[in-house]
Amino acid sequence: MTAYDLCAIGNALVDIIAPADDAFLRANSIAKGGMMLVDDAAAQALYAKAGASVEIASGGSAANTLAGFASFGGRGAFMGKVGCDEFGEAFAHDLRAQQVHFAAVPAPDLPTGRCLIFVTPDAQRSMMTCLGAASEFSIADIEADIIRASAITYLEGYLFDKPSAKAAFRKAAKIAHEAGRRLALTLSDVFCVDRHRGEFLALVRDEVDILFANQNELLALYETQDLDTALAAARQHVDIAVTTRSEQGAVIAAAGHTLRVPAHPVAAVVDTTGAGDLYAAGFLYGLTQGKDLGEAGRLGALAASEVISHYGPRPLLKLTGMVG
Repeated sequence: MTAYDLCAIGNALVDIIAPADDAFLRANSIAKGGMMLVDDAAAQALYAKAGASVEIASGGSAANTLAGFASFGGRGAFMGKVGCDEFGEAFAHDLRAQQVHFAAVPAPDLPTGRCLIFVTPDAQRSMMTCLGAASEFSIADIEADIIRASAITYLEGYLFDKPSAKAAFRKAAKIAHEAGRRLALTLSDVFCVDRHRGEFLALVRDEVDILFANQNELLALYETQDLDTALAAARQHVDIAVTTRSEQGAVIAAAGHTLRVPAHPVAAVVDTTGAGDLYAAGFLYGLTQGKDLGEAGRLGALAASEVISHYGPRPLLKLTGMVG
């Protein structure tokens, strides 16, 4: 028995979501569909250019996954760093309101991280992130007892930049496996994979039980253009590899077989922010509730379809009420 079904470790961010066109992206050197790190001054300047039509919401990839997981009814815990400011208070409130454990002490001298998300008419999101306090996550922020009490610990690839965070990932993996628990990792972004391919590969090979990636991320990790080749390589490293493919659904590779799960129908795609995060939420909820891989994949597709039907990275509907 565990106190928590899922513990997630990642960047604690507040999202600032604004509509934009391709010309705006080009004028501000924003890579379409990707994530770039910026300093506080650049974030402030972009915020000023975003105009009046902005939405502000708690975000962060792993935290979004936990919010979706809790919306299904799962028991969750989060580890990440916020600043001692209004954004930090809002981030903590939003998680705790969903009964997610979050006990971090705010950093007194750093702002809460912000992610500016520019959504183009084709629903693609392009992100410029100022990490702030989130970037200082270290071994000291690991709650070992929470990891031991969680069925699965889920690591966010976006956090994997500074040596202190990399050391924290390894520490979390050690604690989880010594307690007989499972470790999951999301690769997060092609740019993350390109920066850390060697270290990601080592982490996947040595520690990861469940791997999440979209197709481009998995291809980049294994430096191939062939999905079957990448899946075969992933199968040698992890127990379960989940590869999302947008409207083509997902491919789940495990125990010598491959399962294809279709996308859940959606009337209109408004904003793809959080799609991968919510797919992971549904899949992990299914897995922790003893569902088979096909049903876990169906729940992932269901959660992703809800979040892409509106602006924002977290579900507006109670996901437990959508499960047939």
